[in-house]
Amino acid sequence: MKQVVQNYKSGELAVLDVPVPGCKPGGVLVRSAYSLISTGTELMKVSEAGMSMVGKARSRPDQVAKVMQSVATNGVPATYRKVMGKLDSYTPLGYSLCGVVEQVGAGIDDVKVGDLVACAGNEHALHAELNWVPKNLYAPVPDGLAPRHAAFGTVGSIALQGVRQGEPQLGEVALVIGLGLIGQLVVQLLAASGVRVVGVDPDPVRCELAERLGAAACGDPASAAVESAVAELTGGHGVDQVYLAAGGGSNQPVELAARLCRDRGRVVDIGKCRLDLPWNAYYEKELDVRFSRSYGPGRYDPEYELEGRDYPIGYVRWTERRNLACFLDLLARGSVDVEPLVSHVADFDDAVETYQSLKDGDLKAVAVLFRYPGPVEHTAEAAEAEAPAMAVPAVRRNGGVSAPARAAKTPVRLAFVGAGNYATSMLLPHLAQRDGVELSTVVTTTALSAANAQRKFGFAEATTDLDAVLGDKSIDAVFVVTRHSSHAELTRRALLAGKAVFVEKPLALTEDELAGVLAAVEESGNDRLQVGFNRRFAPLLQEARKRFGARTGPASLRYLVNAGRLQHGSWYLQQGTEGSRFAGEGGHFIDTASWLLEADPVSVYAVAPSGNEDLQVVLRYPDGSTATISYVTTGAPGFPKETLDLVADGKVLRLDDFVRASLYLDGRAGRKKWVSSRLPKARDKGQNAELAAFIKAVRTGGPMPVPLESLVATTAATLAVQTGLAGGAPVTLAGAR
Repeated sequence: MKQVVQNYKSGELAVLDVPVPGCKPGGVLVRSAYSLISTGTELMKVSEAGMSMVGKARSRPDQVAKVMQSVATNGVPATYRKVMGKLDSYTPLGYSLCGVVEQVGAGIDDVKVGDLVACAGNEHALHAELNWVPKNLYAPVPDGLAPRHAAFGTVGSIALQGVRQGEPQLGEVALVIGLGLIGQLVVQLLAASGVRVVGVDPDPVRCELAERLGAAACGDPASAAVESAVAELTGGHGVDQVYLAAGGGSNQPVELAARLCRDRGRVVDIGKCRLDLPWNAYYEKELDVRFSRSYGPGRYDPEYELEGRDYPIGYVRWTERRNLACFLDLLARGSVDVEPLVSHVADFDDAVETYQSLKDGDLKAVAVLFRYPGPVEHTAEAAEAEAPAMAVPAVRRNGGVSAPARAAKTPVRLAFVGAGNYATSMLLPHLAQRDGVELSTVVTTTALSAANAQRKFGFAEATTDLDAVLGDKSIDAVFVVTRHSSHAELTRRALLAGKAVFVEKPLALTEDELAGVLAAVEESGNDRLQVGFNRRFAPLLQEARKRFGARTGPASLRYLVNAGRLQHGSWYLQQGTEGSRFAGEGGHFIDTASWLLEADPVSVYAVAPSGNEDLQVVLRYPDGSTATISYVTTGAPGFPKETLDLVADGKVLRLDDFVRASLYLDGRAGRKKWVSSRLPKARDKGQNAELAAFIKAVRTGGPMPVPLESLVATTAATLAVQTGLAGGAPVTLAGAR
């Protein structure tokens, strides 16, 4: 198996192949799904390893004292060999993870193989593919809690134990100094306890994050804003508790604590900071200084940690393991939210590069997770982790609604349900000018919009009566161009009425809605359905794919969508009823990727930063191809909306916002083989060609432009994005072709 190690003498970091630990009695063998980098404790260790020997000695005076004692006892040569042998060895990193039980040791009866557990301990919850974990250092993960979130269990327990040491009470005011990973968790735990919190950190980004997560106010320690906030919240008395969650060599935190704490207040040290207590300040207020020892009672007690001897709950209410279970419960119930703290998720194989980026400051992070192969493939893509596999509904057709070919001169009669901006700007202008098409009826919820569409595009009728339209046997096809929340139901009704249906994306916002549409197909036998995934019909992209040619190996596709911000008041922002922005239009990009890769995705993984609608969506395909869709709303408005790169077989296809395409080949030429000859007068994203294909299918009775199975697979993949975001893990599309 692989494990992250460090040589403390040279500072070298490596991912080594090491033997799999045995499953001893009294514990379980756990295959890691996610492990958490403690950006405080671990980075301090990594930084110390890069110091000179003198620097190491200065940073660890406690260890120097042990060396001197060894010299006195064993002599210089023996001590030197011992010290250098220890320094010049690989040591493990990590102490907080979540994984799947792979083997159960003798004496364990509270978990079984396949269970998801959170694990603790700097000797047992390491950055490694497999770890043996003793009974008192793991806790079962509650149902529905994402493995990536459960991986915070140990660090959360440290914060929880610190809060317990402060003994907060409802209505009190607390000061948290240091808003790194531990500080951010302390803020949330205090807020959940009914305590008002003031945060202190020189980093304005961390201050803003803490305020979003429940702090009443935050600011730089040197600013007057912090003292003003404390004075306002406490009536000038000072805070009831101070939590020192900062690190470093400055004595400023303990001095600030004394200045802002009330008479006989409590100061709790959680982090590793300098503690030169100013005697007068602490004496005059008779401040109660307390230390919080890691994750709780049991820590550093080998009988508790290694031998599994629990402390009686009547005497020790909150042990290490009980703290771990409590924090997991808080996460599962939503009392604490760790997702906003996740700055980066890295593949375990990239561990060395990740640590280096953190050390060099290239990666600014509160929390970083390592993602492992294995359990999130045999449980959490099967459990992958908590997000269960989403079945792509099977398409069943019962009998069939006949779709006879029409006489060449007989017009195809269309009805439009909805006449909003997209319908009137992107669809109707093409249809109004097309021979062989008759715009029969427009249906809207307001009479005025129907009348406007009738006037502008020449509909024979305008109405608000949908039933009358669905019952009109002379209408061949219905266009559903309404708000997203109504698409599935209107499509279902139109299919049952025997109509060919063109529905704008999305087809459905939920799995139940999608199932309802397919139930209508099965009941009626009517599969005459097209979803408005128009990009695959774009002439420039069609030509580019043709020039790229057939593939012989897997491909990598990158699709950047610079979606931009929505105006205030847009109905797209009504996520409670209309779904997220990506749910509304993400199918466009998934369909385009699948069309280019000539397959339907088999799994979906999505991540999103907190505070905006930016997404990273990774699709995996049967032949090993992958597509990454970066859907961003925070980019510069002047940058093109859509750029796409397809890489395979020594070729690169580049599409720039549907105005230019180019093809690069490997080999001696090292240059472009083809560039689209000229810029088109306007971006053509394929709407006109898609409409032509749909009308042709309706007229001739031929197959729909896109197979129904593909429409369903794309919709299921789009829905899986939200499922994956909620669960924090990839979602397997069970049954995908």
